[in-house]
Amino acid sequence: MATIVLFHHAQGLTKGVRAFADTLSQAGHVVHLPDLYEGNVYETLDEGLDYARQTGFGTVKDRGIAAADELAEGATDGLIYAGFSLGVMPAQQLAQTRSNARGALLLHGCIPVSEFGEGWPAGVPVQVHAMDQDPFFIEEGGDLESANALVAAAPDDAELFLYPGDHHLFSDSSLPAYDEAATALLTSRVLAFLKDR
Repeated sequence: MATIVLFHHAQGLTKGVRAFADTLSQAGHVVHLPDLYEGNVYETLDEGLDYARQTGFGTVKDRGIAAADELAEGATDGLIYAGFSLGVMPAQQLAQTRSNARGALLLHGCIPVSEFGEGWPAGVPVQVHAMDQDPFFIEEGGDLESANALVAAAPDDAELFLYPGDHHLFSDSSLPAYDEAATALLTSRVLAFLKDR
């Protein structure tokens, strides 16, 4: 059984994010869902990004770091840090900088490892999941480049999974971008990752 801190994407703590967490919980894991948006949920990605811009991306990330630090006090066996898109910011920083990190799940996003240190920490496994034509992920100099660099630098610890399609938040069942088949495969890979954690 793993203990997971799962950070939501730019539209907030949606029903789809909660449903994904429920799936992990039903498999026997403990999942915590910090609300980085203080109860706000947005219908569109643009609206959610506007909120993040107005609040400050750094402030949103810091809310996630603070929430995880509180949870870490009672997690003697360590934590898995996971995030959807915007939620990758705190998840990846925590996975790279906290000694209690047991793994990371980066869904629909990846940040250059250099943002949070000199390299990916040895012995901390990570999975990155995205669609192969997602413009948010594959644009030049963006997340795909960061994910490829992560896998190249930490081949024993890092895996990148690309799914056919061009949707960004395809694993959120409450959004129009939802792709059931891709999400089923993603979920099976995530559960296999968590099984030994």
